[in-house]
Amino acid sequence: MYWKRVALAWISRECFTGYAMNRREFLSQTTASAALAGMPKLLRAQAPPTLNARLTIQPGKNGYPIPKDFLGVSYESAQLAHPDYFSAQNKSFAGFLRALGAGGVLRIGGNTSEYAMWTPNPAPAANADIPQAVNPDPGHRPAPLTQTTPQAIRNLRDFVEMADWRVIYGLNLGKGTPEQAAEEAAFVARTLGDRLICFQIGNESDLFHHNGLRPPTYDYAAFAKDWQRFHDAVKAKVPQAKFAGPDTAGTAVWIEEFARQFQAEIMLLSTHYYAEGPASDPSMNISRLLHPNPRWEAGVAKIRLAMAQSQLPFRLTEVNSCYGGGKPGVSNTFASALWALDLMFQLLSFGASGVNFHTGGYGWYAPVVGTMQNGFVARPEYYALLLFSQLVGGQMVQSQLDTANSDPLLVAYAVKNAEGNLQTVAINKHSQKDVRFTLQANHPAQRVSVQRLIAPSLEDETDVTLAAAPVGADGAWRSSRTERIAVRDGMAELTIPSASAALLSWE
Repeated sequence: MYWKRVALAWISRECFTGYAMNRREFLSQTTASAALAGMPKLLRAQAPPTLNARLTIQPGKNGYPIPKDFLGVSYESAQLAHPDYFSAQNKSFAGFLRALGAGGVLRIGGNTSEYAMWTPNPAPAANADIPQAVNPDPGHRPAPLTQTTPQAIRNLRDFVEMADWRVIYGLNLGKGTPEQAAEEAAFVARTLGDRLICFQIGNESDLFHHNGLRPPTYDYAAFAKDWQRFHDAVKAKVPQAKFAGPDTAGTAVWIEEFARQFQAEIMLLSTHYYAEGPASDPSMNISRLLHPNPRWEAGVAKIRLAMAQSQLPFRLTEVNSCYGGGKPGVSNTFASALWALDLMFQLLSFGASGVNFHTGGYGWYAPVVGTMQNGFVARPEYYALLLFSQLVGGQMVQSQLDTANSDPLLVAYAVKNAEGNLQTVAINKHSQKDVRFTLQANHPAQRVSVQRLIAPSLEDETDVTLAAAPVGADGAWRSSRTERIAVRDGMAELTIPSASAALLSWE
């Protein structure tokens, strides 16, 4: 069965320019040919159809920069109930964050932030019923109350120092009081110091009238009054405190109203986005995930308007594939990596300052899963962040992708990295169609190096590689295969197989 999987992976991923010699070497050292002989004749004889696409790059026309703190993850506040998780003891998980680059952002919040109570003097048995590694909260019912202790915050400081990341910290608006928030904020600010970016007050307050945290009549005006009271209490104790908001579930009108009303009190606009859901709906599948989402596109228009009117940056502080904790067979597949990679470029295309992929425990959409006891493993989505991390600190440049009928499953982007070198990312979200890409750039490069992000299929959950290398323990990864393609008259050609992506560096 293993060799059958190898053979299938080769037929669908490696029948393209640059891999033929590697394949011959591979066959000379293995018995894979026996597996091929045992496969159905039709499968062996039929090559996937090939599409054509052209990407025209204009390196001299700069787009938005890629901030050094663009990448991030988001965790439930309930995870602080176990102080050892975000601590210097958890070197393994910190390694996965460090591998994405210095300056990333750990956001603490989620649904459980409204049930996390600041407890300076906890009882000995506090948090005994909370799992050691907390999954993303599905939001189906009120979360258990947890206690956030001073030791958890001190350990959090050690953890982000070790990872060389910073923190966006959520305060409890749902069940907390302004006084409690102010005391917690004062300790957090004093302890985290320059590792603290800002506070957020409340998580998805636009859903409070649905989940029992506020009456059915709760609207934006009521939220604004709540937010102002909490903000003022925190500022009274922490005059240097900075804030982001409204951190809503995606109600676009709240973002516009909030930006108008509080632009002088905040440093950052924030909201959440889930590409699909609920998970129980059979139509929430891989195909839907990979196609354009009209709801997201409409929301982006509102976000851009709020950014323009307030002159504030925007960050997507909680995002992933399917709300309610994710969907098995979708959120944990290679398709989620291609979706996440494209989403990050969509954010950059309108000047967003960053993104935090929601995660935790063994959640279906978590980029990294595991525990301190069992170790941590990279899921497919982590590979998208890993590829993108090579671009952080750079800048997008103008490019034009031409495909037949404006194919929505083919996307490509161009950037200059931190060193000023031209790079291109091509993403083929088709399940059965390879793409022959022609790259055209007025650039003096003589060749293009290629790092491929591949898996046997969109549905695959485990066999992902970047540049032919998997992510190992503690986030260890090193490219083990880089193709090189000649550039002639500023033009290069290569095949991007179905269900794959590639990072192309002009040299």
